[in-house]
Amino acid sequence: MAFSLTWLPDVLVNAGLKVAKSPGWETRGHGDMGNILGVLCHHTATPGKNSGNMPTLNTLITGRPDLPGPLSQLGLGRDGTYYIVAAGKCYHAGAGLWRGVTSGNSNFIGIEAENTGGRDDSPWPPVQMDAYHRGVAAILSHIGKSADFCAGHKEYALPAGRKSDPDFDMNVFRAAVTDILNGAAPAPVLIPVVAPATPTQPARATLRRGLPNDPALVKIVQTKLGLTADGDFGPGTEAAVRAFQSQHGAVPDGIIGPKTWLMIDP
Repeated sequence: MAFSLTWLPDVLVNAGLKVAKSPGWETRGHGDMGNILGVLCHHTATPGKNSGNMPTLNTLITGRPDLPGPLSQLGLGRDGTYYIVAAGKCYHAGAGLWRGVTSGNSNFIGIEAENTGGRDDSPWPPVQMDAYHRGVAAILSHIGKSADFCAGHKEYALPAGRKSDPDFDMNVFRAAVTDILNGAAPAPVLIPVVAPATPTQPARATLRRGLPNDPALVKIVQTKLGLTADGDFGPGTEAAVRAFQSQHGAVPDGIIGPKTWLMIDP
């Protein structure tokens, strides 16, 4: 049976954000959530700035030897993609207090953003930080809460000093979230849902993992990338698209939009 946070992908997509769903996310969790009261922000502290977009994803799903997964509802990749990990309760908060809430695992949605937490990974990629702001704002808007109900793990955790993430100023972060909630921030630049026709190609839909993609178009991409053309835009295809985009100087978001269509099949 699916847990209660099945609304997460739609809320993020409607905010103009990139979303990738992990298989089985709807029924993943340590039981269901309680009343959703806010968002708890983390960074992964995973070594290796150049180790990929979201190398911690499998750990978020399966856990660590000392803590079973899932470890957060959402992972945030360096390119601004939100990975949907779980619709149920996750072990991300531990003991703490924020705005009267002491049961963070039950009442706060956890976002683990890919970052080493060190000087080697600072400043954060602008596209990732913008997605962090917009994703938190979208969730808070959905649950009817202000930016005051967004906390860093370092602010929530007890005893004080037990956690140090995320490694940025949460007051500045909340101010940016407030601007978005109040409509004072610039609108996000959205990827068109259809790549317009060109002299050599018809109009083609934008493809991304997690959408009901046209299998025929997916097969074109897979063939161009030397993959098995099965028509399924799964994790392997997404990884190959990201690699292709990186090699060609494009933002490696794993999405076949107008710019990538022109590069991959002009």
